[in-house]
Amino acid sequence: MKKMFLPVVLSLVFVLAACGGGGSGASTTIDVTFEEFTFTPTDFTIPAGREITVNATNKGAVLHEFVIMKLGETVGDDFGDEDEGNIYWEVEADAGASVTQTFTAPSEPGEYQVVCGTEGHFVAGMVGKLTVVAP
Repeated sequence: MKKMFLPVVLSLVFVLAACGGGGSGASTTIDVTFEEFTFTPTDFTIPAGREITVNATNKGAVLHEFVIMKLGETVGDDFGDEDEGNIYWEVEADAGASVTQTFTAPSEPGEYQVVCGTEGHFVAGMVGKLTVVAP
């Protein structure tokens, strides 16, 4: 009986490790770097309804914003005043600064557009994607 116990336990450990707690790849931390005119990385996956910590580092020469649009909302030709009511959450960082803030992830899974709200940066391609998955 003891000889079977170890292989069964090891098999269970490997199965659980492969699943990674659900296999979603979701994280409760977003580490993002701003530069002209990019987010690094550009794609983020978080669990729905959980508290999320954003660590934003601005290596650029001007203020940058990390703006999460509401589900189903996207910026048109350029980010402007008409988009303000469609923002789910945002954080900004001055040139050379690092900022850490938290927010509660949307409860509805889906893909959310992320943009830089600084004038002209959306048009220049400073866009990302936030994927919210069921926890």
